Amino acid sequence: MTSDGPRLPKLAFGALKTATGRSARVGVRALAVVTDRLSLIYHVLVVVLSAAVAASLPLTLTVVAQSLLVYWAVIENEKIVLVGTEVAVALLLILGFGHVKTSWQNRRLAKTAQAAGMVQFSSRHRVLARRRTRKLKARQALMRDIMIIGSTGARTLADPAGDLHVAIHECRTAKIMLLDPESAGAVERARTIDDPAITVERLRDQVGRTIGVLRALGAAQARVRLKLYADPPIWKLAILGDYAWVQHYHPGLDAQALPEFVFVHGQSPTGLYPALYQYFAARWNDPSIPEYNLTTGALIYRDGEGNVIRKERCD
Repeated sequence: MTSDGPRLPKLAFGALKTATGRSARVGVRALAVVTDRLSLIYHVLVVVLSAAVAASLPLTLTVVAQSLLVYWAVIENEKIVLVGTEVAVALLLILGFGHVKTSWQNRRLAKTAQAAGMVQFSSRHRVLARRRTRKLKARQALMRDIMIIGSTGARTLADPAGDLHVAIHECRTAKIMLLDPESAGAVERARTIDDPAITVERLRDQVGRTIGVLRALGAAQARVRLKLYADPPIWKLAILGDYAWVQHYHPGLDAQALPEFVFVHGQSPTGLYPALYQYFAARWNDPSIPEYNLTTGALIYRDGEGNVIRKERCD
């Protein structure tokens, strides 16, 4: 009793395990048999349906031919009906060929956009589009390294409803480049925009508001770096992880009036994402563009190796 006692549960467990394995194998075999039978039934149904269609073709063509003969006998001497039929057929042909041409052009444009890595084109006029864009940017920037080039950042970073306001709070690190409001580029930007409300003083206030928001990040401020460039802005660029959002700063138009394009990072060498990334990297590493210290408010100039050359008080 003592020696056989511990062996009984082991034997029972082994038997249960063997039975379970056999049941599983039986289930797999049964499933394979059912699957094979379903596949066989499917092929039989396809063959039967094909044979039925082939057998009904003579009768179908006969009915169609008889209908056409009856129709032709009715309209043979009706000139108005013939002219109307010709016009209708001509319109159908024009619409059909136009649709084919448009589809071909759209397909070619789609291939071009795919080769460039463009995945989205958005307008800034509609409220729903702006809301969807803001949510999408926030999701793409979540715990990612982001890089931004803008003009003043007032509508994208400082405004709570801006596209990148949430992204700047939820990203891992941020490199931001804004227009120096005291530079000649700010004067040129204010002069070229056909809006009397856009002045150098307003640009200065907008940049100051954005800097205030960045300073208010608190502990997260350490992961945000800011640089101020002096030349007129050309591209509004936001690289959020594997996505690059691009807008053009037209000399005479507000950026909000222009569309925004999205390019994704992929394996294709024809994509524009690497070029946009390299553009930002070249601008960021330009030693002539100083870094703004969010704590002290000083402009820090560095050489090509990153060593500090001089510091200037900015505000």
